Amino acid sequence: MRPFAALYAALDETTRTSEKVAAIRAYLAAVPPEDAAWAVYFLIGRKPRQAVSTRKLRAWVSEAAGVSEWLFDECHEAVGDLAETAALLLPPPTRTTTLPLHRWVEDRLLPLAGKDEAAQKADLRTAWDELDRNERLVFHKLITGAFRVGVSQRLVIAALAELGELAPATVAHRLMGAWQPSAAQFRGLVAAESDQPATSRPYPFLLAHPLEGDPAELGERDAWQAEWKFDGIRAQIVRRGGQLFVWSRGEELIGERFPELAPVAGRLPEGTALDGEILPWRGPDILPFAELQRRIGRKNLSRTILAEVPVTFLAFDVLEAFGRDIRERPLSERRQILEPLLAPLVGDVLRLSPVVAAPTWQELAGLRQGSRARNVEGLMLKRRAAPYGVGRVRGDWWKWKLDPLAVDAVLVYAQSGSGRRASLFTDYTFAVWDEGALVPFCKAYSGLTDAELAEVDRFVRAHTLERFGPVRAVTPELVFEIGFEGIARSRRHKSGVAVRFPRILRWRRDKTPADADHLDALKALLAT
Repeated sequence: MRPFAALYAALDETTRTSEKVAAIRAYLAAVPPEDAAWAVYFLIGRKPRQAVSTRKLRAWVSEAAGVSEWLFDECHEAVGDLAETAALLLPPPTRTTTLPLHRWVEDRLLPLAGKDEAAQKADLRTAWDELDRNERLVFHKLITGAFRVGVSQRLVIAALAELGELAPATVAHRLMGAWQPSAAQFRGLVAAESDQPATSRPYPFLLAHPLEGDPAELGERDAWQAEWKFDGIRAQIVRRGGQLFVWSRGEELIGERFPELAPVAGRLPEGTALDGEILPWRGPDILPFAELQRRIGRKNLSRTILAEVPVTFLAFDVLEAFGRDIRERPLSERRQILEPLLAPLVGDVLRLSPVVAAPTWQELAGLRQGSRARNVEGLMLKRRAAPYGVGRVRGDWWKWKLDPLAVDAVLVYAQSGSGRRASLFTDYTFAVWDEGALVPFCKAYSGLTDAELAEVDRFVRAHTLERFGPVRAVTPELVFEIGFEGIARSRRHKSGVAVRFPRILRWRRDKTPADADHLDALKALLAT
């Protein structure tokens, strides 16, 4: 545990990419492969289910430290991080331990979830008596499922690639899909030739950058393929070994949530991997994303919901064909393979993303203006000569989205953020007017500068009207312009609408609450 805690501290203390990569590589080279496997697992964002609730941790730390829970809460507000607060309050350990990370995880952490409260409490007290402050901080983050450090998966891949003298794309592919940390798994991860089973494994997704300038600056129009920017669930369909796997971008197997895909996608040729989007689609119409959310939130899919919200897989790329990885081929060639591959199967369940025909940038811009009428977010621009890369490869894929819809709204509730924002009120609820009352319609967390966040935080503390647990109702005085990508009717929200990707565009210091928009104006956007 000690070397891993030292790595965590080193990563937390620097913002330099080269230093982070060097620290990860040095750690992975120095520790046993069992420990390295678990470290990679945690660093790329994977985690076991929460072993101990934050409520229990808070209560048991307060008891062990001899402080009241209200004092713990005051300390938490000052420190801004639950795991760190707990590590600071606990009395010093009376002994040390050299137990390696994999033993801490497999023998001490994972079994916690299946124990009763008394056993959990006893195990935590034993751990606290063996771990120093830095080790406790990491342990607390692991047991509560809150382990995060300032490292992207790309940096972990870079460190592994250096360690194994491999191409980053090879490492990225090996990290995809479901795998269990072990010495053998880590050795296979950095080996020149890996014999790890890859039947179900998807490929790393290629992601787009937002296009902020004039698309004409990209060069000749003929060098770029344009497609509609759909709003669904990014996914890969993999057909190998006589089996079908549907992977989300978050590396979850989601085939069971969309059972209608299997009968059609199961007829794809052996050794096929498609990249695309799962969309709610009934008849000729794409449905709003809010309809898809009705399915996502259900454990059991009834015949009714399957009939009301049928889905389609809209394929826009092929990454593997007839058992061969073709990602290095240019998009133009992959498209020539994709079209005949899908032709016998295209229908309501499996579709081919259409190429938007417009000979000039100006004409393409005109088509883009009609995106919302098509229930799409804008356009995707893909360089025809580009291979299928890993992650956000700047210059190959661009998303040319419409400007967001926007309304002016009043701040009515605030809550503390998380991570470095845990000591500030940075999570906000906004409302618009309806028949003389303010009706909440969305929450937003991003869009303000650090200086503005600090100013709003001071306002919240000085103008709190009521407290509802961690939420504070505030005097309705501040007005903000709220932007969002889409809007749909909702029976779950009091306002009757749900907005997609809300964020703060600007603080309207020039407006009073009376100047904020009305619910009717918000609902009028349903027709746009």
